[in-house]
Amino acid sequence: MSNAVTAETANTNHTNNTSIDNSQYQPQLIEAAQQAKWATDKRFEVSNEPSDKPSRYMLSMFPYPSGKLHMGHVRNYTISDVLSRYYRLKGYEVMQPMGWDGFGLPAENAAIANQTPPAKWTFENIDSMRAQLKLLGLSIDWSREFATCSPEYYQWEQWLFLQLYKKGLVYKKLATVNWDPIDNTVLANEQVIDGKGWRSGAMVEKRDIPMYYFNITDYADELLDDLDQLEGHWPSEVITMQRNWIGRSSGMEVHFPYELAGQSNSLDVFTTRPDTLMGVTYVAVAAEHPLAQYASENNKAIADFCALCKKGSVAEADLAKAEKIGMDTGLTVTHPLTGEEVPVWVANYVLMSYGSGAVMAVPAHDERDYEFATKYSLPIKQVIEIPAGYFDDVEENDDNRAYTERNTLVNSGEFDGMDFEQAFEAMLAKLEPQSLAKKKIQYRLRDWGVSRQRYWGCPIPMVNCEHCGTVPVEEQDLPVVLPTDVVPDGRGNPLKNIPEFVNTTCPKCGNPAERETDTFDTFVESSWYYARFASPNDTTNMVNKSAANKWLPVDQYIGGVEHAVMHLLYARFFHKLMRDENLVSGDEPFANLMTQGMVLAGTFYRVNPDGSTTYYFTKDIDIDYNERGQPIKAILKSDGQPVTIGKIEKMSKSKNNGVDPQITIDKYGADTVRLYTLFTAPADQTLEWSDDALKGPYNFVRKVWRIASEHIQALTDANLSLEQLNNEALNTDNLSKEAKALRRKTHETIGKIDSDLGKRLALNTPVSSLMELANELSNFKASSEQDLQVQHEALIDLLIILSVYAPHIGEHLLEQLGVDTVTLSYPEVDASALVQDMITMIVQVNGKMRGKMDVAPNSDPEQLKAQAKELEGVAKFLTGEIKKEIVVPNKLVNIVVAG
Repeated sequence: MSNAVTAETANTNHTNNTSIDNSQYQPQLIEAAQQAKWATDKRFEVSNEPSDKPSRYMLSMFPYPSGKLHMGHVRNYTISDVLSRYYRLKGYEVMQPMGWDGFGLPAENAAIANQTPPAKWTFENIDSMRAQLKLLGLSIDWSREFATCSPEYYQWEQWLFLQLYKKGLVYKKLATVNWDPIDNTVLANEQVIDGKGWRSGAMVEKRDIPMYYFNITDYADELLDDLDQLEGHWPSEVITMQRNWIGRSSGMEVHFPYELAGQSNSLDVFTTRPDTLMGVTYVAVAAEHPLAQYASENNKAIADFCALCKKGSVAEADLAKAEKIGMDTGLTVTHPLTGEEVPVWVANYVLMSYGSGAVMAVPAHDERDYEFATKYSLPIKQVIEIPAGYFDDVEENDDNRAYTERNTLVNSGEFDGMDFEQAFEAMLAKLEPQSLAKKKIQYRLRDWGVSRQRYWGCPIPMVNCEHCGTVPVEEQDLPVVLPTDVVPDGRGNPLKNIPEFVNTTCPKCGNPAERETDTFDTFVESSWYYARFASPNDTTNMVNKSAANKWLPVDQYIGGVEHAVMHLLYARFFHKLMRDENLVSGDEPFANLMTQGMVLAGTFYRVNPDGSTTYYFTKDIDIDYNERGQPIKAILKSDGQPVTIGKIEKMSKSKNNGVDPQITIDKYGADTVRLYTLFTAPADQTLEWSDDALKGPYNFVRKVWRIASEHIQALTDANLSLEQLNNEALNTDNLSKEAKALRRKTHETIGKIDSDLGKRLALNTPVSSLMELANELSNFKASSEQDLQVQHEALIDLLIILSVYAPHIGEHLLEQLGVDTVTLSYPEVDASALVQDMITMIVQVNGKMRGKMDVAPNSDPEQLKAQAKELEGVAKFLTGEIKKEIVVPNKLVNIVVAG
C-alpha cells in the first residue's frame, strides 16, 4: 500500500476510545480524547540530542497574554501547526514551541484598572490562554514553555546588556522624548493624541532625559546587506520595508562656518542633494541647537518660541503633518561656496535628536522648505533646470511648485550645465581641501533607545553612584529581580518609591547608591525568545550553542505583517549580537518568513439619535444569508428590529465583531475551525469570517466520518482483517475501471498536496484536494474484495493527510482502522497508479460537443479522426463538406463542416 504505517489491532484502538460512540461524529469527545493521548505520550516533545532525522524549527510569533485567544491567534497557530504536522509526516524532527510575551504596558494598565499586581494578572491570563491553545490540538512542545517576565528568562538579556556595555555597544545619553507632565512618564509616539497624553489629556512636552541606547547603527550596513540572503525567502514587501527603515543614504556633509562670541565654529548639515547647494537661502536649526540657545539668551521672543517648540510630539509623522513655524535668530552662517551670509532660523520641524539638529534649506527644490519660505517671505532661488510646462497645472501658491527632481544645474556659477554626479564631484573637489565638506553615508535608522519609565518590564542592570557615576551590576548579582507585588497607579514609575529595590551599594566603590529604575523596552524580550526556545532550561548560558546549532535558524517564522519592521529588525540585530558573543551561528534568525493575513468580520450597527453608533455582537443578531453566504438581513434578537449590515472590518472590541474561538469550537469542534481558517483564503491574505461558511468544513468532516464508518462496516461484512489490509501490499492486477480511477485520484492528491505544502507553501488548496478525494470515495461503490482494498488505501491516505489539518478526527479514524498514529508517515505516490489505460476524449462538430469516446492515451491522430466520425451522435452532423479535422492530443477532436 502507498502509506507507510504500522498496524495495531482494532481491539487495541477500540479500547483507547471506549467512551466514544463511533456511530456518530462527536467532536468534543473525540478531540478531548486525542489531546489526552498526546499529553500522556508527550507526543510532541523533542530532544536537543543529535538525531538521524533532519530537524525543522517551526515558530509562530508568540502571544501577549491578554487572557483570551482571538481568531488572529487561531489562524496564526493553525498555519504553524499544519506545517509542523506535515514535516513530521515527511520524516523530520520538528520543534514547535510556545511562550508568552509577558511584560508590557497593557498589563500595567489592566493592573491600574483592576487594582491587582501585573504579575498576578499576567500569569492568570497565561493559564487561561494555554488551556485555550490546547483545545486547538496544536502539536506544541510544552516542555519548552516560558514567559519573558520570569527572572529565569530576563536575567540573560541583563547579562547580554552588560557584555554590550563593556564593548561600547550600549551607551547612555540625553534624549528628546514625549513627556507627560501629569503622569510623569515618557510616552511612545502612538500614545500622543493631538499633542496630548493619551491617558491624562495633558499637553505633552519635549524633554531631555538620560536613556540607554543599543548601538544598532554599528550594524546598519550588515542589517541592510544581509537582506540579500533573505530574497525569495521573505515577502518582498517586508524586505523593502526593512530596507527603507534602515534607509542608507549616500550624500555630503557640508560645513557652514560661523563665529560666535569670538569662537570659530561650523554648522554641519547632511544632504543627499549637494547639487542644490547654490540654492540655499537659509538654514534651520532645532530649538535645542547651540545657535538657537545663544540667540534666546537675550531675546525673550526667541526664548518663548524655543519653549513652544519643546511641546508636542517628537514623532516624524507628527512633525510632517504639523504646521511649519519658525523665527529668525538674527544670526548668520557663511555659505561655503559663495561666502555669502545665510540667515539662521529656529524651526519646529527640526529635531536635535536627528542628525546634527540643523538642515540647509533650498526652497526652490524642497516642498517643506518652499512652504516655510513662502510663509515667511524668504528668498527662493532656482538652481536646477525645470522642464518647460512642468508647473502648468499647479496653482501659484501651491507647495508643489518646488521642483524636486534631478536635472542640469543653472544659476550655479561654475557648476552650470553639470548633472547631479558631475556637480557632486566638482563641489566635493572644491570644498573638501578646505575642510568644508566630505562624503558621508547616513542612515534613517537611529540607535535603539531601550529605556522605559515603566514598572512592568525587565530592570536595567545598572547602578547610579554619586561618586562613580553609572556603574554596571556585577554578573554574579544577576538577575536584578523586579518586585512582583506592586500595584501601579499610573503616575510615574512606582519602582522609585520602593526603597528595598532602589537602595543598594555601588559595585565599584561600595558606597550607598541607587539602582536604575528604568526598565527595558519590551521589544528586547521579543528580540531573542526564538533562540531561547532551543535551550529554555539552561541555567548557565543565554543560549546553549549545540542546541542552537541543531535548531537555528528558524526554518519557518509566521506572524503578522504589522511586525515587519521593528520586531523583525531588532530580532535580526540581536541574532548578530548573540553570534558575536559566540552563542549562535549564522547571520540571520529566520530562514523563511510568512506574514499571514488578518481575520476580518462583518459589522452590525445602529446610528443613535445623538449621532453616535452602537455596534452589536453577531451572537445577538439573527442573520439571513443569500446563496453565496453573504448576509442580506439582520435583526436584533432583543427587540426584533433590523440593524444595519456594515462593512467587513478587522476584528476589534470597538466594533464588537470579534468571534470567540471558544464558542465556535464548542459548537463545531476544533478540527472544523482549523479547516475553515485555512481553507477559506490563502494564508497570506485576509480572511473574511462568516459563521455560515463554517458549515462547509463541518459537513466535510462529517462526510469523512460517514465514509469511514461505512467502510468499517463493509470490511466487517466482508470479514476482512484490518491487520491484513494494513500490512499486505495491494494487488493492482485486473483492477476495475472505477478502482483505477480512484487510485489515480488518490495518488494525484498525494502528489499535489505534497507540492502545495512542501514547495508552494499553499495551505488552502490542499483542503480542496482532500474534499475532492472524499467526493470520489463517497461515490465509489466497492463490489469486490479488491475494490474494498483500493477503497481502504484511499481512505487511509486521505486520513493521514487530513490529520495535518484536522488531527483529532484524522487520528481517531486511523486508529479505528487499525493504524498506529505514532509512526505515521506521508503517503508515497505510486507512479503506476497515475498511468491511464484509457482516457475520455471530447468530440466536437463545428466547436459543439457531439460525443465522447474512450481511447488509449496518445493514440494516433488519424485513428482518432476515423473513430470520431463513426460515433452515432457525431455522424448525423457530418452533412456537409469536411473542411478541417483538429486533434488536441488526449483532449478533443473537432471536425469543421461547411455550413
